[in-house]
Amino acid sequence: MKTLEMHSTTGSARSQLHLWIVNPFADSVIAFRGPLLSYLRGKGFHVVCLAPDCRAKVGQALEALGVEPLDYPLDRTGINPLNDLRTLFHLYRLMREGRPDAVIAFQPKPNVYALLAARLASVPVRAAVVEGLGFAFTPGEETFKKRVVRVVLKALYKLSFAFAHKVFFLNPDDLREFVAQGLVRPEKAVLLGGIGVPLEEWPPAPPHLEPLTFTLIARLLREKGVREFAEAARRVKARHPGVRFLLIGPLDSNPGAIPEAEVRSWVEEGILEWIPWTEDVRPYLRETSVYVLPSYREGVPRSTQEAMAMARPVITTDAPGCRETVIPGVNGFLVPPRDPEALAQAMMKFLEEPHLVERMGKESRRLAEERFDSAKVNARLLQALGL
Repeated sequence: MKTLEMHSTTGSARSQLHLWIVNPFADSVIAFRGPLLSYLRGKGFHVVCLAPDCRAKVGQALEALGVEPLDYPLDRTGINPLNDLRTLFHLYRLMREGRPDAVIAFQPKPNVYALLAARLASVPVRAAVVEGLGFAFTPGEETFKKRVVRVVLKALYKLSFAFAHKVFFLNPDDLREFVAQGLVRPEKAVLLGGIGVPLEEWPPAPPHLEPLTFTLIARLLREKGVREFAEAARRVKARHPGVRFLLIGPLDSNPGAIPEAEVRSWVEEGILEWIPWTEDVRPYLRETSVYVLPSYREGVPRSTQEAMAMARPVITTDAPGCRETVIPGVNGFLVPPRDPEALAQAMMKFLEEPHLVERMGKESRRLAEERFDSAKVNARLLQALGL
């Protein structure tokens, strides 16, 4: 990729490259993008972080990192084309005025509309990070809306990725699928691996054995395997009433959202505890014996990487993205998606052999250091972009 010439709206040279990071929501910007934003500032970039309601929700926290917050409108889960055109126009106007040197977009709608806006605004470097394929591509119940969204999204991906210089994928399954379907050209596709975590902020914790505690951290979506987690908890607690199950995550507006009444019924039944929101999951991970994510498909889940960094064994599914976090029998177990009985049996192994909690937890930390150090991941991203 050619060397960038730094510019400004007045035509004179400016002292820093301006790099814009476009996100679909503000609430998780600090948790999910904080390490990348700090890394970019440390490399001398002028960094702008865009998200809906960014200034109001995380503006002060971003400014404390030396990052400029910017708002833009986005209907994250809607399918109204007028709203999406409004997003595209607003992003184009911001980029035309701000003249970034590079734009990196995360998640489906920014991957489409931020890249199109960047092309229209003649941004020199344009990149997308595909963190997972989302509702439309996740195997499961087929509805008319899901089919329509998938067809439209494929067409939009193909259009926007034609204007991308690089498209990063977190796991090889997603990369192969996008290339095979002609959504991205092979020479643009880059396997990044997990986004990673700042390992120094997620230190290993001593094993937690009393009571044995299984934890799932996720938005409350069907595709995250939340129902399978609850059913597995029901089966395990029938045999071992003292085992603890923690479900940590907010309700969601996606089509696959679990109704609040259903979640509360699990709590009332006594099979799990629900923590709808927390600013910091680390205290709960310290109370965790084994981390569980029965998701149907992921990019590479951040929550699992965090649990691994804190030396927690992992039970997850043998599904794209999820399988990247576990070496079976080494730091945890893989189970088939949508199989609560197999999930319960994997949990039972830790009840029958509690020494696995410590042994497999140490292996999780080792794998996190090897695969999921955010500093190494961020360096690979910039190197691939030639920045």
